[in-house]
Parts: sequence; C-alpha cells; structure tokens
Amino acid sequence: MDRSPHRARWVALAGVAIASFLGCIDFTIVNTALPEIRSAFHADIDQVQWVVTAFVMALSSCTIPVGQLADRHGRRRVMFASMAVFGGASLGAGLASGLFTLVIWRAVQGMACAGLYTASAALVATMFPEQERGKALGLLFSVNGLGLALGPVAGGLLVDALGWRWIFLVNVPLIAVSFMLCAGRLTQEAVVSARARFDWPGAVLLLTILPCGLGAVVRGADRGWTSPATLGLLLIAVLSGAALAWVERRAAAPVLRLALLRQRPFALAVCATAALAFFYCAAFLLMPLYLGELRGQDSAATGWLLLPTTAVMALVSPLAGRGCDRFGAGPVMALGFAALLGSALMQSDFSATTAWWRVLAAFACMGFGWGCILGPSMTAALAAVPEALAGTALGMATMVHNVGGSVGLAAATVLYRVSATRGGGFVAGYHAVMLMLVAACIAMLSILMLERRTLRASSPV
Repeated sequence: MDRSPHRARWVALAGVAIASFLGCIDFTIVNTALPEIRSAFHADIDQVQWVVTAFVMALSSCTIPVGQLADRHGRRRVMFASMAVFGGASLGAGLASGLFTLVIWRAVQGMACAGLYTASAALVATMFPEQERGKALGLLFSVNGLGLALGPVAGGLLVDALGWRWIFLVNVPLIAVSFMLCAGRLTQEAVVSARARFDWPGAVLLLTILPCGLGAVVRGADRGWTSPATLGLLLIAVLSGAALAWVERRAAAPVLRLALLRQRPFALAVCATAALAFFYCAAFLLMPLYLGELRGQDSAATGWLLLPTTAVMALVSPLAGRGCDRFGAGPVMALGFAALLGSALMQSDFSATTAWWRVLAAFACMGFGWGCILGPSMTAALAAVPEALAGTALGMATMVHNVGGSVGLAAATVLYRVSATRGGGFVAGYHAVMLMLVAACIAMLSILMLERRTLRASSPV
C-alpha cells in the first residue's frame, strides 16, 4: 500500500475539516458576543440582529448557486476560493469600524460559508476509497457538530479574554492553516461539462429576494409600513419573486427546481426544517441578551449557560437518526417539535429571578428538539425524491432551512421591538417572541399530525 497518498488524504481531510469547522462555529459563536457588539456600537437590538441575519441571508441565497458552480468548475477550486474569501471577510469583520461595515463583512462570510459547506463533504467523498469513505465523512460531520456545539462557549471565552473582535480575527490564522494542509493534497476531481449555461438570472434574482423582503419587514417596523423605503423594498422583493418563477420555468438548468415543492412529502420535510431554523434563530438571538442584560452574566458565563442547548443537540442528533430508521421521520420530528414547544413555554415566563435550573432545563429542551428535527427532516426530504435528484433536493432543503432562519430573525426583531416599546421593556419583548414560537410549534405539530400518512408513505419514485 502506498502510504504517501494515504497520508496525504488524511492531512487534506484535516484541512477541510478545519475550514468546515470554522464555517459551523461561525454560525453560533457570534450570538454570545451580541451584547458586547451592541454596547460597542451603541446599537438597538433591531440593528445588531443584522450581524446574524446578514450571515444567514447570504448563506441561504448562495448555497444552491455556489453548489452548481462547484459542480461545473470543480469543488477544489471553489473550496480554495471560499477559504480565501472567508479569511478576508473575517479580517474585515474583526477590524470593522462601524456596525454597517461589520454587517457587510458578515454577509461576505455567509457567501464564503456557502462554498465551505457545499464543497467540503463532496471533496471528502471523492478523496477517499469506498472502504474509508464512511469513516472520513463521519469524522467531518462530527467536527461540524462540535463547531456548532462549542460556538457559544468559545465566543464567550474569546470576548471575555480578548474582546468581541477576536471571534472573527481568530479565523484568519486557522483558515491559513487549513489552506496549507489542503494545498497540493486535494485531488482534482473530474468536472462534468455542462451543456446548459449557468442560470445567472436565477442566481441574481435569488440573491435579491431575501434581503429586500426581510429588509422591508424590519424597515416597516422601524419607519412605518407605508414609508417609501419599506414599500420600495417590498415591491422589489415581489417583482423579483415573480421574475424568478418565470425564469426558472424556462431555464435549461435552473438554480431552483420549484417542481420539487409540488411533491407533498418533500414540501412537508422542508417545511419542518424551515420551522426548526425559524425557532432556533429567533430564540438564539434573544437568549444571550436575556443572560447578559437581564441576568447580568458576563460573556464567558453566557457561553457556558448556552452550552446545554448546543451540546444536547449534538448528542441527540445521532440518536434521532437511529430513531428515524426505526420509527420513521414523522414521529421523531413530532417529538422534536413537542420539545421545542415545551422550551418556548418555559421561556415565555422567564424573568430576572427565574430559577437557574428552569433556565437550563428550557435551554436543554430546546437542544433536544433541535437534534430530533435537523437530521430526520433532511432524511425525509431525500426519501421523497428519486436518487438522481438527491443532490438537488438536499440543496433545496438546506436553502429553505436557512431562509426559515432568516425569517425567524426578522420576525423576532419586529415582534420584540413592537412589544418592548409598548411597555415592559426587554421582558415583554422576550415573552412575545417566545409566544410566537409556541404558536409556530403548535402549527407544525398540527401539520405533522394531519400529514402523518404522507411522510410514512414517502419513498423514492
């Protein structure tokens, strides 16, 4: 056996895993730093939420187009480009002199992470022979889960020790290490030449709809629903959506296969994954602020207190996969939404004196629900389509998941602002958002109950 290629594969895996880890930890590390960022720029919650929303929106809009570009031009090329852009954006975010500049760099980070997410698993799958592929992918996904779980703690420790800027600056040397480990070791995969041109109109319209639509929602709550800026953004979003539907029906290789959404099992699965992201993005926006501003915890303590959510999620996810194999995706997802419902109900009564065991129980309950839904919803989406469309279906489901998170952030921001300004301050806004999440969980549980036969009967056609 030639040890040199064997060793090179595992070294390259380490490099890819570091890059993918940074992309995942970036999803949760920022939340712990939000109170410090808000204080540094003297910003309101509806302003500072764009630090998270810009990242999620860019990730949502770019996942499918970047994945298609990787298939056309090579995943290795996209991986290296994404590493470089991510490193540059992290440096820009860490040195940002104002909130607007920080938000722009966060959007660029989100675009880069779309490349890291889509290229990493595909590269690992092509690098390793069949007998080692499962082990390699398992290690990659374990590292990704570790990144999500450690984000709040790492963010809290970095903010307390070095300041909020270092949650971004620390990425720069680490992505450089990742680049060096991969350089000369990532294999050049065969690129299938596409006969049809890349759907640039569809990609541009996709990148337009979400920022304009969510911008209209947030701007409407701030400046009024009939203000010229609000109506203008809303009009652009609506026209872009109509144009996207028209373009995609005629494109030879559309970025969005809208026909998939006409299949009820697939539509139900992506509805579940979108509802999950809606919940955790909205809740994770306010939970660190509750701990920091209402309970007086520093950033490090806030990170440790949020750990039950992400740690339980990481622990439950593989068990949920086994449950999905045994009982089907529907019952496992229903259990997950019941857990999220319990968490939101408990949090809807939080105050400055709530017992810590209740706080930690609510956070752990949220992690349990998160873990029960994330994997099974993707499994259900894949089971609903033919194997030949698995990649397209996974891309669509991932995009819809992130769109759900973006909408959750915007809805939480608007509802918080309206409730807090009417009296009651932070507590009133927090309770209102949690009651919104209660309603979302009840709605999703009702849908799962009514459509339980749909998921049970779904299978590749």
